[in-house]
Amino acid sequence: MANRTDEALTPLAHSANNRCFGCGEANPAGLRLKFFQAADGAVVCTPAIPETFVGYPGFLHGGILATLLDEAMSKSVRALGRTAMTARIEIDYRRPAPSGTPLRVEGRVVRSEGRKHWTEAVITDAEGQTLVQGKGLFLEIKALTAQENTAEARDDTSPK
Repeated sequence: MANRTDEALTPLAHSANNRCFGCGEANPAGLRLKFFQAADGAVVCTPAIPETFVGYPGFLHGGILATLLDEAMSKSVRALGRTAMTARIEIDYRRPAPSGTPLRVEGRVVRSEGRKHWTEAVITDAEGQTLVQGKGLFLEIKALTAQENTAEARDDTSPK
C-alpha cells in the first residue's frame, strides 16, 4: 500500500515520559515513531529512518525493521484500548529497506481471544512495494510487576 496523503489518520497518544526505544519521546537515542489510527482500524506510521540505523550501507538493519513491525503490532493492540507485550514474532524480509526514505508501517489485530491478540504488520516503500512483513502474538499485561507478568506470559505461550 503506497503512502497516501488523503487518508484520515487519528494520532495515537503516548505518555510524555515514555522511554520506549521505538516510540518514546523521552528516549533521545530511540526512533521516536509516531503512530496514527486509520479509519479501517489499522495503525500507521510513516517514518524515514536515518543512516544511523543501517546494517549494510544505505539499507536499514534487520533489527530496526523488526522493531518497526513489533511497534506497529503492539500499537494495533493499544488501539483496542489494551496494553500488551510481544510473546512471539515472525518476520519475512522480502526486499532490502533503504535508509532515509519514506516508509509506511501498518499493523492490525487479526484475532483476539482473551488476553491473546494475533497481529500482522507490513512495511512498504513509497511505491507500495512490500519490503518486510510479519505476524505476532501479543499478551495483555495487567498492573503487575514485570517479574509477575514475565512468569504469566511464559505460562500462556508454552506448548500445551
